[in-house]
Amino acid sequence: MSKYLEKISRLRAIYKQNGGLIGCYMNLYRTDELKWGDFVGEDKYGNKYYQNKTYFMGRSRWVDYNNQINTDYDGSQVPAEWHRWLHYIADEPPTVVPPVKHRWLMDHVENKSGTSGEYVPYSTTRPKIESWVPPKN
Repeated sequence: MSKYLEKISRLRAIYKQNGGLIGCYMNLYRTDELKWGDFVGEDKYGNKYYQNKTYFMGRSRWVDYNNQINTDYDGSQVPAEWHRWLHYIADEPPTVVPPVKHRWLMDHVENKSGTSGEYVPYSTTRPKIESWVPPKN
């Protein structure tokens, strides 16, 4: 009987943390899973980080991306200091041990490869292969 009560209490915690029925549906739509855990922190881009030590290692830390991103989230949207914590390189999150700030460090920018905002270098050399142009009659 206590096994069933434990499962019901976990279901209730998942339901409450994900924002009710609509929140659970939207989270399932965006990430295909429902999790519950302790809130660890939030970065300057609005991503929220959670941890639940009852899950297996490798699945016990996760990020909920900002709702403005919707389903267009990508791993490159996680800043370096949070990446260290998510991948178990650092034991303490950046909220406990803040990263060292240097003047010469650039701000984090997501990788835009495969989108219209990707970086395409300008080439000044002539291409080695030219496309065939059919003759005009």
